[in-house]
Amino acid sequence: MNAENKLHYLGHRKRIKDKFENFGLAAFEEYEVLELALTFAIARKDVKPIAKELIKKFGGLKRVVDAKKEDIENVKGISSHTSSFILFLRQFVSVYLALNVKNNKPISGVSGIVDYLKSALGGEKVEKLYAVFLDSGNKVIDLQEIEKGTVNKSVIIPRKITEIALKCGASALILAHNHPGGTLKPSQQDIDSTKSVCNALRTVDISLLDHIIISGNGYFSFKEYGLL
Repeated sequence: MNAENKLHYLGHRKRIKDKFENFGLAAFEEYEVLELALTFAIARKDVKPIAKELIKKFGGLKRVVDAKKEDIENVKGISSHTSSFILFLRQFVSVYLALNVKNNKPISGVSGIVDYLKSALGGEKVEKLYAVFLDSGNKVIDLQEIEKGTVNKSVIIPRKITEIALKCGASALILAHNHPGGTLKPSQQDIDSTKSVCNALRTVDISLLDHIIISGNGYFSFKEYGLL
């Protein structure tokens, strides 16, 4: 790399970091958010073209972050180290939101938990079932992944969920699973499984407060639609 090019990318890196420190990410285009992130994973290189190519290939920042590691590595300039960093960012957000939920005030409705669920489940390619366990004051005790299934199939095991709830000392819980296909409409299997879990929990005096379906950036609440 010649001296002129080196000075260019060093100056640009400083400018984008200064922009972040002065104005925050709200002032950034999607590719600039990704560009800033890539400066922490790729040294001695202009990362703007790489950021733009990732956005173009996957169709947006969220889709880049949600993409499979091997797909990200197909983009020129992306190493295994860099793809791992992007994967870390996605999981870091989920960990942060989970800790925020645990340390926050008691949950009074779906709005108190949905951001975490979108982060944990929104980009998944297979169905996963999560449970949020609450104490008698509706404060979060624990959040756990219960099952991981195949696309378009969610396995809900009432006995397993009940056992975990008892072990946690939970008084109530919220179920959540994702629909990778995009639909937010609950299937008949979803409805029947939810009733089975609700009935199993009632036998040990534990309430099922809601079952939330996550798809993309949206959600469906069983409680809000009168299914619980």
